[in-house]
Amino acid sequence: MIEIERKFLVTTDAFKNGAETQTRMVQGFLNTHPHRTVRVRIADGKGFLTIKGAGNDSGTSRFEWEIEISLSEATNLIDLCEGPILEKNRFTIPFGKHVFEVDEFLGENKGLVIAEIELFHEDEVFEKPYWLGEEVTGNIKYYNSQLTKNPYTQWKE
Repeated sequence: MIEIERKFLVTTDAFKNGAETQTRMVQGFLNTHPHRTVRVRIADGKGFLTIKGAGNDSGTSRFEWEIEISLSEATNLIDLCEGPILEKNRFTIPFGKHVFEVDEFLGENKGLVIAEIELFHEDEVFEKPYWLGEEVTGNIKYYNSQLTKNPYTQWKE
């Protein structure tokens, strides 16, 4: 399956006012090769194993395959993951005809808040909430797999 997604920085926590759900997530990476990542995630008492391929030139589209696994399998796999484990709160916010997923990172990535929107095609027009900031689609430093290697609190910008 091809995932088409755009990412944006979030400028204010006003998105929380429209949130339908909030989920705590823990995730790690078994592999962070540039051509593929293998992620293990625990959310809502469930485990997930996800494989993502390399992005296209714009970083908007890439292969993604995901399957639900048992919580015990996910917990065991998290112990095998590279580098530090990523923790975040995910909020789902319906806006216009789409749903934004906003990740509020914790731990070494505290202070970073990123919104994602999944689209049906790369040129799809969508309504942008006022709390969306700079677009960071395709910027590798904002990929979750890279945030485990180079956490936001260690950036020197």
